[in-house]
Amino acid sequence: MSDSVFVKWTLDDRKVEVIDGWVCLEGVREVDELTALEEHPNRQAILRALPGASHMAGRIALTLPEASVAQAALRRHQDTFDGSPRAVQARMQQAVWQKVFADGAD
Repeated sequence: MSDSVFVKWTLDDRKVEVIDGWVCLEGVREVDELTALEEHPNRQAILRALPGASHMAGRIALTLPEASVAQAALRRHQDTFDGSPRAVQARMQQAVWQKVFADGAD
């Protein structure tokens, strides 16, 4: 059973929710973490288009209350520990990719 938390409706009536640790748009995974707007490279353009935005979830702009809901759901999912071999392998793979990209891989 999937864990789903509603975040918001987009202006064009698409559903944004957190499902199993991912921010999803209409059920399709976008990202598994939020980016604070002050850390986003296009923050000025985003603020011109959406003055109330405080965070980005991939291509989805979120206000502070929406980001709080999404972040709480993401944290709740991360707090559940799955010790199965498959889950451990997935976490290791993610850690390796984060390290590779942090070191400047293309």
